[in-house]
Amino acid sequence: MNYITCTRSACCRHFSGTAAVSQTAARVVIAGAGLLGNSVAYHLTQNGWNNVIVLDQRTIGSGTSDFGSGTIGLFKPSPERNIILESVKLYERLQRAGHNVGLKRCGSLNLAQTHDRVVALKRRIAYNMPAGLYCELIDAETVRNLHPLLNVDDIQGAVYVPKDCIADPALVLEVLAKLSKQAGVKYFENCRVEFVNTKGGRVESLETDIGTIKCEYFINCTGMWSRELGLRCKRPVRIPAYPAQHFFAVTAGLNLPEAKLLPCVRDYDSNMYARQLGSEMMVGWFEKAAKPAFENIKDIPKNWKEHIEDSAPNHWEPLWDKAVDRIPLLTDSGAPTITNSPDNFTPDGRWIFGETAEVKNYYVACGMNGNPLQGSGGVGKALAEWIVNGTPTIEMLPFNIQRFLDLHNNRQYLQHRIREVVGRQYAILYPNQSEYKFARQLRCSPLYSELETRGAVFGTKMAYERALYFDSDYERGSPLPTMPPGSFYKPKFFKHMQKEYYACAHHVGIIDISSFSKIEIKPGVRSGDSNRNSVLEYLQKMCANDVDIEIGHIVHTGMLNERGGYENDCMLIRQSRDHYFMISPSSQQTRIYDWMSRNLFADASVKLNDVTSMYTVINVVGPKATQLMSELSNSNLKLQPFIYKKLNVGYASDVMIMTFTHTGMPGYCLYVPSEYALHVYNRLMTIGRDYGARDVGTLTQRYLRIDKFIPFWGDELTSLTTPFEAGVVYSISQLKKKANFIGRAALEQQKQQGLTKRLVLFHLEDIDVDKDVWPWGGEPLYRNGEYCGTVTSAGYGFASEKLVCLGYINRSTRDTSKIITNEYIMDKSAVYHIDIAGRLFRLTQHIHPKAALGQALAEREASKTYRPTVVKFKKQFET
Repeated sequence: MNYITCTRSACCRHFSGTAAVSQTAARVVIAGAGLLGNSVAYHLTQNGWNNVIVLDQRTIGSGTSDFGSGTIGLFKPSPERNIILESVKLYERLQRAGHNVGLKRCGSLNLAQTHDRVVALKRRIAYNMPAGLYCELIDAETVRNLHPLLNVDDIQGAVYVPKDCIADPALVLEVLAKLSKQAGVKYFENCRVEFVNTKGGRVESLETDIGTIKCEYFINCTGMWSRELGLRCKRPVRIPAYPAQHFFAVTAGLNLPEAKLLPCVRDYDSNMYARQLGSEMMVGWFEKAAKPAFENIKDIPKNWKEHIEDSAPNHWEPLWDKAVDRIPLLTDSGAPTITNSPDNFTPDGRWIFGETAEVKNYYVACGMNGNPLQGSGGVGKALAEWIVNGTPTIEMLPFNIQRFLDLHNNRQYLQHRIREVVGRQYAILYPNQSEYKFARQLRCSPLYSELETRGAVFGTKMAYERALYFDSDYERGSPLPTMPPGSFYKPKFFKHMQKEYYACAHHVGIIDISSFSKIEIKPGVRSGDSNRNSVLEYLQKMCANDVDIEIGHIVHTGMLNERGGYENDCMLIRQSRDHYFMISPSSQQTRIYDWMSRNLFADASVKLNDVTSMYTVINVVGPKATQLMSELSNSNLKLQPFIYKKLNVGYASDVMIMTFTHTGMPGYCLYVPSEYALHVYNRLMTIGRDYGARDVGTLTQRYLRIDKFIPFWGDELTSLTTPFEAGVVYSISQLKKKANFIGRAALEQQKQQGLTKRLVLFHLEDIDVDKDVWPWGGEPLYRNGEYCGTVTSAGYGFASEKLVCLGYINRSTRDTSKIITNEYIMDKSAVYHIDIAGRLFRLTQHIHPKAALGQALAEREASKTYRPTVVKFKKQFET
């Protein structure tokens, strides 16, 4: 990059270092000098990049970074724990190097007041222990011995984590800034970014109130100002994060001994945490009903402390009373000092970092959900490595900023959603059963209202309302059914799912899957040879499978990265010579569109068109689906699998019918222009009455695909897993037949070297489905007593009549060879177990889906001669 001389002397006055600079260009510019901004700057210098500028609209650390609790908890789900562990390693290195960051190992106590909380903690112990984190389930008396100030009368158990620690956020921030400056990073305080300029779809320069700065990379680490800064870009960038009021109290006069610190306390069921702060106590809350900050102010103010609402006693006093119940000594402190320190929360309660979909080289790190110290070290390391290496070095799906749509960035949406996101940090999130209450009914299929009257209980995916299951006891006109209380055991709505499965296996199941992402790939502006099929050439480069199929045919394929890992798992329908229609998972709508856009040919000969909202998608599943669809379309629909046709269904024209179902069962996917959706659905249900048609939810569909050993995006298929490892070689071409697709070299190398992990299907053999805790995903797997992998998906296999898990396994660290073969997996001497909340259950392993009695019965039923059912009309319809 060429450097230009500063034309405004003001910039020199704002430099926080000891010398002025005359550069208004840098390789990387970071906005925000809080914990995240300084962590990214520091880690860039550790990777050899020191041509970095850090800007802050006020002064270093003037945001809310240093208002955090200072607690660092490793007792987390795996993705978060791995990043927090990197934070701990960083703070330990700084401390060993002589920098005081206030790091102290005091351990933590994670309390449980209910049986379900005990189960939740046991599940977390199970998947943390194999990862090397020692954590122990203890009783109330042991809790009292470790922390004599606690009232433990209502405690059913707790988890003690000796390695949990505390540090001083302000000291960490100060040290990181100091080391970054020493490595050459330039800091400019009182410098506000007014606008981000782009050129050719990538960052070009920043307009600030002290001049223009050119840069190759821009990193937005501005905390609760991130969203607003994202909008100040030539192409606005969506950063869905919004501050909630966050309360904590500090006592006075307790005079606790400081020689040995008390463990940190997380009393999840009281929505509070507590830690020793010097000789006093700090108590904070993740309350169930939080308050958005700056709700009545147009923009989040620069001088935020002057505008934050006073700590309303009617809000915090009930929280304080719970704290006093847990720590009676707090009554001796008198009135505590209450601080209202806003912090950024995200719509799904997970951190945000990564490169934006809208602008290349525009990165974001924000949304730390109430504890910026905990993740900042690891996030800064991961983001710096991503920028330097050009690709993430960790699995990014849970945190990738591209998991959102524009609707998530709506300020009113965020203010409503944030009210419950805060409390969910400490809530028991039952798998598949903990749906949001606020900011709902936003993206709805045309069938939503009709499905609601039929007893649908809805969940959301990418803000899309999807029927999870149908309450078979619901009577039209009664109060609408709702999700029952969650459970780690057999779901309370299981009987409804059984009926849905029976319809799919023996009759017809109707599933609304409209949320799937849909993209058209068409010719763009032509250039060069007019005979060139740019669309086919482009897709052959992008896809691992051969997409040069006949018109009217469908191919299942993966789109891979250079490491051979998945960027997408999709169906491609060839509608004409140079026109394809692509179907991808719902969560991929933003992410895969960006991935494909960045790999388009420079001559604009191919264009993409997101048509997700144009079609309502109805899955028609089951052995009688062909008879039903033949009657509705007045056509013979005995089509081969993976065929596409346009047909009239009822009175509706141009319905795309595709011969696959995403379930492993026979049937069809109907892609219906949305204006025809209600008509087609009503015809399916009316005529389908004779065929035993029933509404089916997406949870049953999920269980069907698990039982059929169908891996799914985000669970089994990620950027760090390859088709060989996932066992889906049918979705890639033979390597000799197709060259030059992205990821081919990595697959070739893996094929030669052998696999070091494999996806396996497991049946649980000695578990009581009515009494025992079920597997839900994340549980550790053991082979001959040694940890070998983790469950990625779990559910009930209605066909196999067993609980079923999918999971990747590796060889033991003791083995000299790391190669996984079919023989190794299926070795008769191998005994597999799963740890579910501290109990081991025996597993039977499979590398292919197992035919079960339920499936055989379904096939016999399908072969029977069909006889129509006589419909008896009610008296009011008689003539």
